[in-house]
Amino acid sequence: MNIIVSQEIETVCPGFVGVAVEAQVRNTPFCPELWQDINALVAEYRNSLTPTSIKEQIPGIAATRRVYKACGKDPSRYRPSAEALIRRVLQGKDLYQIDTLVDLINLASMRFGYSIGGFDADKFVGGTLTLGIGREGEPYEGIGRGIINIEGMPVYRDEQGGVGTPTSDNERTKITLATTHLLTLVNGYDGNEEQVMANAAFIQQLLRQYCDSDGGVCTVYK
Repeated sequence: MNIIVSQEIETVCPGFVGVAVEAQVRNTPFCPELWQDINALVAEYRNSLTPTSIKEQIPGIAATRRVYKACGKDPSRYRPSAEALIRRVLQGKDLYQIDTLVDLINLASMRFGYSIGGFDADKFVGGTLTLGIGREGEPYEGIGRGIINIEGMPVYRDEQGGVGTPTSDNERTKITLATTHLLTLVNGYDGNEEQVMANAAFIQQLLRQYCDSDGGVCTVYK
């Protein structure tokens, strides 16, 4: 998959760096060992974070919020996914259990604070994804959210339209139990390539452990 960062994103976030992880995988409904890892991180965060300290202690979340504001979007109304997940557990709520691939991506997002797009790569239209900014009235169906307003929000588009934002990926390209070709996109709006690469390596490790995968291939894009 060819990934292009548009000029409009470079304008609001000159240091953006992303990493794509593309892999062949086997998805399952539930993985007890993965959930041991998830619950351990939840317990760690409940002991070390508060809703007000998230932005101070996790740079990736603070940077994504800054880009939302620069694009004209309110990050407190349309929270980036990493922040939304962490806030949920700090409120004493359980994380949603979806399937192994989605749960794995949620763990990786929470661990590093980057919003991560997770897609069934066989559902893309065309061979290029372009990261731009959502437009007024642009149609977009978020997973489990219905139609959402992505105006002023960073968005990946294939030849048919939007497929992923930091708040929600699109129903059209979502992961299911039938997914065997995975693409994940780690979005480093803080420009920290070392941390973004570490996040991608963590995803590869989890894929090897829990999804019968060799970890796939990492590609940096800027």
